[in-house]
Amino acid sequence: MDSIKLNIDLSVNQLIEAVKQLSSKDKLKINDAIWNEDLDIPMEHQKIVLERMAKAKENPERLLDWDKVSKML
Repeated sequence: MDSIKLNIDLSVNQLIEAVKQLSSKDKLKINDAIWNEDLDIPMEHQKIVLERMAKAKENPERLLDWDKVSKML
């Protein structure tokens, strides 16, 4: 297992600063560790997403291009 030597007390901000000093490879490992946890997504949220996906498939012309929309913001 890789080890990292930290010479700071770890407040949240300090932890963020420590992570910024890591290599891209190690940052990705941390990202994977955080986001690969089992997440409990409420059924209500899952239902909303599935409904929106179905609407997009039925009527794809209703979708907007993000690049165009972001320029209007």
